[in-house]
Amino acid sequence: MKRVWLTALAVAAFLGGCDGAAVADPPAAGDPTRGARLLAQYHCGSCHTIPGVASARGQVAVTLESFGRRSYIGGRMPNTAQVLVQWLIEPSSVIPDTTMPDMGVSEADAKDMAAYLGKLE
Repeated sequence: MKRVWLTALAVAAFLGGCDGAAVADPPAAGDPTRGARLLAQYHCGSCHTIPGVASARGQVAVTLESFGRRSYIGGRMPNTAQVLVQWLIEPSSVIPDTTMPDMGVSEADAKDMAAYLGKLE
């Protein structure tokens, strides 16, 4: 099932174009205010710098500044709400060889976190 899902996402990325333009996608349906608190609660700032999250000053992974304007997640998958939510829940199901750890994020929490990250312009 994962292989079918990943293939569908790869096709969507290809059809969405390779010119670096963001894939048109509505923002994640979630509470961005709660999402910011959850990013701190799940210690995302241990690795990432996240604007608006005071404790998020990590230098190990890429900064999440302007995340809402990025075309890709992990440099490989289209930055859509659906992909981002799945990425936050189980990163290795989106990019199998990722170094992003599975933090045990629930779907409801992932939607709120994605709503916050999508607003970062």
